[in-house]
Amino acid sequence: MEELTGEQVAQLHREHVMQPWHKQGGDVTAISKADGIYFWDYAGKRYADMSSLLVCSNLGHELPEIVDAIKAQADRMCFMSPAYATEPKSRLAEKLVEVAGADFYQRVFFTNGGADANENAIKMARMVTGRAKILSCYRSYHGATYAASNASGDWRRFAAETGGSLPGFVHFMNANMYENGYTRGVDDAEVTADYLQRLEEQLQYEGPTSVAAIILESVVGANGVILPPKGYLEGIRALCDKYGILMICDEVMSGFARTGKMFAWQNFDIQPDMFSFAKGVTCGYVPLGGVVVSKAISDYFCDNVLQCGLTYSGHTLACAAGVATMDYYAEHDVCAHVLEMEAILKPYLESMQAKHRCVGEARCIGLFAALTIVKNKETRELMSPYHDAHSVMPTIMGKLMEKGFATFGRESNINICPPLTITEEQLREELPKLDEVLTWVDENLCN
Repeated sequence: MEELTGEQVAQLHREHVMQPWHKQGGDVTAISKADGIYFWDYAGKRYADMSSLLVCSNLGHELPEIVDAIKAQADRMCFMSPAYATEPKSRLAEKLVEVAGADFYQRVFFTNGGADANENAIKMARMVTGRAKILSCYRSYHGATYAASNASGDWRRFAAETGGSLPGFVHFMNANMYENGYTRGVDDAEVTADYLQRLEEQLQYEGPTSVAAIILESVVGANGVILPPKGYLEGIRALCDKYGILMICDEVMSGFARTGKMFAWQNFDIQPDMFSFAKGVTCGYVPLGGVVVSKAISDYFCDNVLQCGLTYSGHTLACAAGVATMDYYAEHDVCAHVLEMEAILKPYLESMQAKHRCVGEARCIGLFAALTIVKNKETRELMSPYHDAHSVMPTIMGKLMEKGFATFGRESNINICPPLTITEEQLREELPKLDEVLTWVDENLCN
């Protein structure tokens, strides 16, 4: 087959591919290859992947250990029905339970990705409790399937609500200390008490015995790496225990060493009843997701039929990639490396907050970080109001892309979430590009 040029690839994409979350037919960059923390377009321009694509390429691109595992499994058996046990699926489930904590967790339900992981966690919560309502945060994203969309809080749920939202989905406002006018590390106790009081009051109005689960991101991801105030997740765990509600943590973006722990919820004094995962379990090399469930939930489904199923649940090739990925995290102590890189990234981003008029707040846990971009630092006026149809943020992202600093953001946030394999030298090479663009924003877009 004749190899296509970059322009031919881009043109075919514009004509025939439905681009997620975009109007169709617009400009697109054709990518020819990727390796490590970098990828290249057809003109040979190199981009540093400073967002791990969609915060999924945790171990970078074309890692030999994962690629070789996929090749070896492909030679043996690519796929087997979920009804049968396979070595990759069995091994991966065991590894996931072990790193989560085998004293509390028991089994894994495998899915194709993060959205259907959350979808099936919601179904299981309703089956186990016999209750219907699912509470979730406005500042959240849980996926684009129907129930996951309705559980999501940001504007990407709107299309799924055409003609009305699904019954039983209720949203509550979660804390965003900077945008709510508070100072992190100073006002945490006040914010936590306030938001927990509001949530408990809302539970009373909804009827707590009708609520099956509260689902929330351990650290809010796509909406700006919003760190929970101290004690907040512990307080939600206590409310769940008080009213017999299941706690589901969405670890799709924040899991697998991203925060310096294998799972982000392990940074807090909680154990969710279930948590969803995807992305970093295979680093996107093959699609895979799932739900890790507690022993109590696992035991329930020993006596009751699990009414969840997917043709590709525990896909053999994907699980082989997952085993290799999990082995790499452990054998290379990726969590420790992440904390070493955090010691470089976090103070740098804080220096950007101090230096630039456009940076309202810097947030960083592990290699999971974001900047809130503002027009006016004194008033905390955001650069782009929520769901702004005329946002300038794409222009800012374009400036970064021009410099070979590839990342994404939403609303007024710039996310900085590089592959966890990034070296100190690479990090120090790329961060000045961010500084240069922020200087441009100061000079052209700030009041």
